[in-house]
Amino acid sequence: MPKKIPMRMCVGCREMKPKRELIRVVRSQDGNVTVDFTGKAAGRGAYVCRSVECLERAIKTRGLDRALEHKIEDTVFLQLKEELQAGDR
Repeated sequence: MPKKIPMRMCVGCREMKPKRELIRVVRSQDGNVTVDFTGKAAGRGAYVCRSVECLERAIKTRGLDRALEHKIEDTVFLQLKEELQAGDR
């Protein structure tokens, strides 16, 4: 029996993809929003594809803000962009 692959929806393109292919952004209980590289941090999570286009779309449509029910600071978006651009190399 094949192992079940957990699927999550990207807040940018709204496509279902395997969890490991996405980057998780998490809002903790105290309201801090950070990028969760382990995928296991406690709190409300939202996922975005590892492409700059999906991140730009999520920023434009405020998809991350709605998914996390919190206003996202620009520093989190900058950290995500840096991570995506570093991954392209």
